[in-house]
Amino acid sequence: MSAPVTRVPVTIGPRRIAALAWRQLRRDLAAGDVRILLAALVLAVVAVTAVGFVTDRAERALAIEANRLLGGDAVVRGNAPPTEAIDNAANAVGLQRTRTVELDSMIRVGQGETANLRLGDLRALGEGFPLRGQFTVIDEAGGAPRAAGGIPAPGTLWMSQAGAETLRARIGDTVGIGESQLRLAALVTQEPDAALDYFNVAPKVFLNLADLDATGLVQEGSRLRHRLVVAGDSNAVEQFVNVARDNLGRGQRLETIEDARPEIRSALDRAGRFLGLAALVSVVLAAVAVAMAARRHSERHLSGTAVMRCLGASQRTLVGVHVGELLLLGLLASTVGVAIAFALQWVIGGWLESALTLSIPAAGPVPALQGYAVGLVVLMAFGAPPVLALRRVPALRVLRRDLDPTEPSAWAVAAVGLGGLAVLLWWKAGSPELATAMLLGIVATLAVLALLAWGLIALVRRLRTRLRGSLRYGLANVSRRAGTSVAQISALGLGLMALLLLTFVRTDLLDRWQLALSAEAPNRFIINVQDDQVAGVRGFIAGRGVAEPVLFPMIRARLASHNGEAVTGEDYEDEGDRARRRADREFNLSVVDVLRDDNEVVAGEFWSATLPASPELSIEEDFAESLGWKIGDTVGFDIAGQPFEGTVTSLRSVDWESFQPNFFVIASPGSLDGFAASHITAVHVPPTDTGFTGALVERFPNLSVIDVDAVLKQVRSTADQVSTVVEVVFYFSLVAGLLVLMAAVSASQDERLLEGGVMRVLGGSRRQLRLAQASEFAAIGLLSGLVAAIAASVLAGVVATQVFDLPWQANWAMAAVGGALGVVAALAAGLFATRRVLDAPPSVTLRELQG
Repeated sequence: MSAPVTRVPVTIGPRRIAALAWRQLRRDLAAGDVRILLAALVLAVVAVTAVGFVTDRAERALAIEANRLLGGDAVVRGNAPPTEAIDNAANAVGLQRTRTVELDSMIRVGQGETANLRLGDLRALGEGFPLRGQFTVIDEAGGAPRAAGGIPAPGTLWMSQAGAETLRARIGDTVGIGESQLRLAALVTQEPDAALDYFNVAPKVFLNLADLDATGLVQEGSRLRHRLVVAGDSNAVEQFVNVARDNLGRGQRLETIEDARPEIRSALDRAGRFLGLAALVSVVLAAVAVAMAARRHSERHLSGTAVMRCLGASQRTLVGVHVGELLLLGLLASTVGVAIAFALQWVIGGWLESALTLSIPAAGPVPALQGYAVGLVVLMAFGAPPVLALRRVPALRVLRRDLDPTEPSAWAVAAVGLGGLAVLLWWKAGSPELATAMLLGIVATLAVLALLAWGLIALVRRLRTRLRGSLRYGLANVSRRAGTSVAQISALGLGLMALLLLTFVRTDLLDRWQLALSAEAPNRFIINVQDDQVAGVRGFIAGRGVAEPVLFPMIRARLASHNGEAVTGEDYEDEGDRARRRADREFNLSVVDVLRDDNEVVAGEFWSATLPASPELSIEEDFAESLGWKIGDTVGFDIAGQPFEGTVTSLRSVDWESFQPNFFVIASPGSLDGFAASHITAVHVPPTDTGFTGALVERFPNLSVIDVDAVLKQVRSTADQVSTVVEVVFYFSLVAGLLVLMAAVSASQDERLLEGGVMRVLGGSRRQLRLAQASEFAAIGLLSGLVAAIAASVLAGVVATQVFDLPWQANWAMAAVGGALGVVAALAAGLFATRRVLDAPPSVTLRELQG
């Protein structure tokens, strides 16, 4: 009896393994074996990279456009010229610079006893201002607003339209400023930094900086406000900001777009989060498609791997060949995908430039690098596990094709894939809350889909004996391939959930902006109303046909103490510039008995109708966080030399987009009695009532009326631009997602092609095959669409309220439509993917799949 033959595994070197991997990839490409995986990966990279390109360019364009509210990219303000270090930093290569000087001065229109006098806000502008944005002016009586080409010419000045109305000044009038007489050349209807000077009540006058010395207003002791404005390359601006932040003198502060009005910051922040959500959806869809396609790829290599095992190939060699092929495939697909995405974003960028009427920065390299990273990570996280299972293919597979490899570490493989997805989500989200919500939503949706899929399979097994014809055959396929059906239902449902979530959030986001920026938003703020004028002002406003306003008391105060210890701005040096400025500034305290809808208590308890025994305070949550105030703290203020102290009993979230008077600090009723107060209100004045401001000031000369139409125009313009970007990214993500979904559904059709070929051989008609396929895909699509719609609705509520700070209400009508679309999508994609079984001869189909 001869001794048994011991088969020694053959192990080869890395170079030889790489050569085998390249040869196998070339063979698979020529034979078409990896076309589904290649297509899925290319589509995944296109979706992620194109969204990344568009998002990156749009965000930078919107940031540049929003910086017109500053007149530049960064501004250093102060009561003294900037320090030498800051001044030198502004001369860096890649930066433009200019400066302005601001001061308060009496403005005189007319001569003698009939002259109109008013304290004005004088702004002397240097050449080149603004570096971002532009003035909009009216330079002739009855003329239309137009974009100004620069600043006032020497010897002339411009005046804000509201200021001219207050002073009864007309274009061509002579305006006296100090020792100078300047001609009023234009009225300013919109200025670059109007949104930052929201409560500047004096008429604004703009003149050339060259004329300032001649006015005689710049003297020893003059209270001048200096502004150094820079703009340019983003890297240069960032370096300037870093230098300026470290070298600010006393009384100076640095401003960037982060210091813009809350409405602007909110619009840009929400847009950025939505674009991040679109990128997350692309990653999820990419993972679905690649996971399904890699499964089909590994199944097609079962027999070839078994032959290699028979020839003595070791597990290490098999892993090296198959993983090496995946890496080469990933590089190829990522390169093709990035190239296609670059071409697409070029077209979309050109369209956005036209639609937004602003310059879109060129595409940067980061999205392309992210595309490569996402493509390779998705492929290895979701494609490698089923391919690694090939190392366990038994040699007996050569003789018995019904033997499939078993992978005992299936749970570990699933964990690796889910971990890879989690890493990608956290990387692309840019928001921990958004990434967490998406990840938990995906896990929950997959669990529900898998459970319901098994339930559907069990139900079909019971019912199929009662069915007849093609319907019975189609539903039998669902239960016969239990594992495949569960995978398909889970993949399709997850993809549909991601797309529906994007749809829901986009709808809520756009509806919110349209509601907040409605034409009825307040466009006049009236301040300095005294106690004895409240009733008269209400009556005047009602007589003009304007809705009766609510007047809020406003008391100026300075922060004096926190929990019994005296504090100043210097005590907040470690908390940053923002906290220090807030501690140094004057506060506007107010008294409110009932909160409006745009204020919501998020911590503590707001006072009830019963007046509290001691003063209580309610603080805006972000303001409290920046200063380190908490529930139960006592905060003291100095009000015109008199102390006032209250206990923080609640924190509020404030909807700044309401354009209503809102306060960081409000006190309980009665607690501020005895302190001198003025009142403030906001009203919407119809555009046709052009004499409203003049008539109100004539009756109540001490009042100041702030025309915020310019602010509203800028906010609406920014929101409109943001909405356009959101729409473009949404539709692009939708199209890319549908393509990826089709690739995912198509990736698991070999078994159906094989069975269809057998049915054709046994005499099945085209109609019977189509009905069987349609019933199977309809069942899968119905379950996937139903669960996806419910999951997307719930997750949209979480994302809307916790991430976007949007009010949310379940839209079950849209969810029902989404579920129906799931059926249609699965049906269309499935029938399209299996069309070959009807067109190709059965012998060809069987030979391709079994050969």
